[in-house]
Amino acid sequence: MSVVGPIQDVSINGRTFAVAEDADVSRNLGGRQNTLLRNGNGTVRVQQNNVAWSLSGLQLAVDDDAGDHEFLQNIANSGGLVPMNITYASGVVYGGQGTITDEMTYSSASGTASVTLSGQGQLAKQS
Repeated sequence: MSVVGPIQDVSINGRTFAVAEDADVSRNLGGRQNTLLRNGNGTVRVQQNNVAWSLSGLQLAVDDDAGDHEFLQNIANSGGLVPMNITYASGVVYGGQGTITDEMTYSSASGTASVTLSGQGQLAKQS
């Protein structure tokens, strides 16, 4: 039986963040994306392009006293890739090297930051 539910937590460069229970997070493992290119005679050829892994829709719990928002912004500002691990409700952990992409916003009403994570290669299940 498959166990589904909210993401338990996300670790970014060694700092762990809880994830809002109602966050609906979308995962793209990355890897290769195929595009069919048509030929004049009706046949096709396959073009493969690399695709970065990504997690979108994350709502990370942010503690202002701990400097969480500044920590996250510094990761984004660095432009470098850092270790990231995502723990799902099932206990399965996915990990990879990534950074914060897109606009990151903080909500004072919910105490969360809206974050998109993305990285090179594939997001891989950790054993």
